[in-house]
Amino acid sequence: MAGFDSNASSAPALVSGVAGALFGVIVGYVIAVERPQPVAIPAPVAAAAAAPAGTPVLDERELQTFKDILARDPQNARAAIELGNRLYDAARFADAVPYYQQAFALEPANINVSTDLATALWYTGQADAALAQFERSLAIDGSHPQTLFNLGIVRRDGKQDLQGAVEAWERLQVASPGSPEAQRAGALIDQARQQLAANRPTSSR
Repeated sequence: MAGFDSNASSAPALVSGVAGALFGVIVGYVIAVERPQPVAIPAPVAAAAAAPAGTPVLDERELQTFKDILARDPQNARAAIELGNRLYDAARFADAVPYYQQAFALEPANINVSTDLATALWYTGQADAALAQFERSLAIDGSHPQTLFNLGIVRRDGKQDLQGAVEAWERLQVASPGSPEAQRAGALIDQARQQLAANRPTSSR
């Protein structure tokens, strides 16, 4: 696609695998893999209600063209991916999900589609489903930077699992130390460790 925090990826935000547009986020980054540039994305759930400023205008005629192709040829993974990407870029995450699901069923080794599907699920408020899909991505490539980065974001913001988030980001730093995602993860690890320390109960004498 063209940037959770994949099409996708400056408060911390989520990064998705294929999505390429990155819209301003307060809680995390989503990074997209297929898109040429990571772009910021709106917060989950709220994004479905109103697309943020700067969201690409969706060409409905072009969209219908891909729908017609897919209707004639349900095995056409490229048409399904294009539909998912365009809908994702337009912040229509719930509409993008079924096309990414169809594409992933046709190309189960396509990590970009898998991670963008997970990111779209996150932005529709489905943290558990997003985490499960990120694990499928990691089964394809356990060192995939965008997936590990986003996994940490969803663990932190979706499950309030700071330790799990740190583990994902530390794994990212080991697997891809020079990547932009690893650099972003460094600051997030520091923040999470500070929160963990602040939440640790103090012993009384």
